[in-house]
Amino acid sequence: MKKLKTLARMSVAAVLSMSLIAGCSGESSSGPQTGEEPSGNLNATGLPIVNEPITLKMVAGKAPTTAPDWSQTMLWQEYEKMTNVKIEWEMIPTDNLAEKRNIMLAGGDYPDAFFTASIPTADLLKYGRQGVFIKLNDLIEQHAPNLKAILEKYPEVKSGLTMPDGNIYSFPTIYDPEFTSVLAGSKMWIKKSWLDNLGLKEPETTDEFYEILKAFKENDANGNGQQDEIPYQSVGIAPLINYLRGAWGLGNRGVRNANVDLDPESGNVRFIPADPKYKEMLQYIRKLYEEGLIASDIFTVQANQFYATGAEGVYGATITTSPYTLMNQTDYIGATALKGPYGDQIWSAVGSPLASPGAFVITDRNPEPEATVRWIDHLYGEEGSKMFFMGFEGKSYVVNDKGEYEYTEEITNNPNGLTFEQALIKYVVWPGGGYPNIVQQRFFKGAESQPESVAAAERFKPFFPEEIWPTFSFTEEENDDMATLGADINSFVTEMQAKFVSGSASFDEWDQYLKTLDQMGLKRYLEIYQNAYERFKQG
Repeated sequence: MKKLKTLARMSVAAVLSMSLIAGCSGESSSGPQTGEEPSGNLNATGLPIVNEPITLKMVAGKAPTTAPDWSQTMLWQEYEKMTNVKIEWEMIPTDNLAEKRNIMLAGGDYPDAFFTASIPTADLLKYGRQGVFIKLNDLIEQHAPNLKAILEKYPEVKSGLTMPDGNIYSFPTIYDPEFTSVLAGSKMWIKKSWLDNLGLKEPETTDEFYEILKAFKENDANGNGQQDEIPYQSVGIAPLINYLRGAWGLGNRGVRNANVDLDPESGNVRFIPADPKYKEMLQYIRKLYEEGLIASDIFTVQANQFYATGAEGVYGATITTSPYTLMNQTDYIGATALKGPYGDQIWSAVGSPLASPGAFVITDRNPEPEATVRWIDHLYGEEGSKMFFMGFEGKSYVVNDKGEYEYTEEITNNPNGLTFEQALIKYVVWPGGGYPNIVQQRFFKGAESQPESVAAAERFKPFFPEEIWPTFSFTEEENDDMATLGADINSFVTEMQAKFVSGSASFDEWDQYLKTLDQMGLKRYLEIYQNAYERFKQG
């Protein structure tokens, strides 16, 4: 059980919550990226990367689940031997990372590169245009064959990674587009034993979902003679909204631009929370809440309490990465996309393959940019990615009879009583997320790779949006506007979601709600998103 819980905490969906980007137009870089020609020490291909050893200074975000000193992990020790590139790591706890990074950049005292530093999109453009983060277009073309191949295979990832000025300033975290489970992230789970006890089938429509939750509440679904069942629970109301809005035809481009999608009638960007169907969806959720079909503390429950209560087996339906790994519950099935009142059936809660654009940047202080690009690009290749996630054969993983990669008993059932993470971080550094790499099912062993998660994703994959947007990127002027305008509007929408669902705001106030959005600058908000969408379409 300890193993299962620790596995789950390393879920990609849980640790990767950063904003993504999209859009590209304008001029791209040309010529040497740093004004210097590559040194004769650099090998164009193969390993080692350089003939004579070099040392680079990098800042890395330290998540609670990673090793305190990366220089002690086998990954970097062995990679140094393979490449002749030594890294001097400065570890900064992720809780303080943004503040420390901003101080470094503002004061000019920054490293050769930032690794797992969670660079926001606005900062990628800001410091890229200033020259602090170097342009990577030509360097990727000349020295990063692995990332180059991924960008060529998935042009939407390249489009999203390219800033509005036409330049790429970072190496990203990428979700393999063929890894359906990780793209979908958290899923809707229904308790199969309760369905069986009550003679019910899995819900296929929003009406059936309501009836099932109602039956769970009223008919002693767990058969213990007590009304202790919680029909639906999650951490906050947002997961349920993201899941249900596809049943009203909303969120038809995924979740990375939380409040906008494509208006099927006009072909322009649509503000979802002002659409009449959005109001109808909230009224539906309000009905669930009012009738006690949603946990009363859904707006305040903390994740640790959510998991602890879930481990008691009292949730009829829940949205999370995996109840198997998080709650040690083995009788849930993954629900498909629900069909709504107008016949819409979209799995709207899907993310983009471009999971985190600012996972790795190279600064203008770096004396060996070409070697650094080769060093990071190896991690995007077959052998590099396997090494990054799995470690080393015979040490941290073995290959089973089916040709699949599995962690060793030392990690999964540590003889010294170490948790999964404690045993794993001796070898690798990926727990904690934010890393530059491509997440593939065969090498990633978090919650999304569990058999039940993979099976659930295959069921709703046919209902994915026809196009999935990465988070759009904005120009400097647009970023300035969105820093206040976007934050205010998004915050107001979130606040009113809770009020409408809980009943503290009446739907009679809907017109005033729309008027307030207009007064807050919704017209400019949509104009900015429309501009970003046009850049994205241009590729």
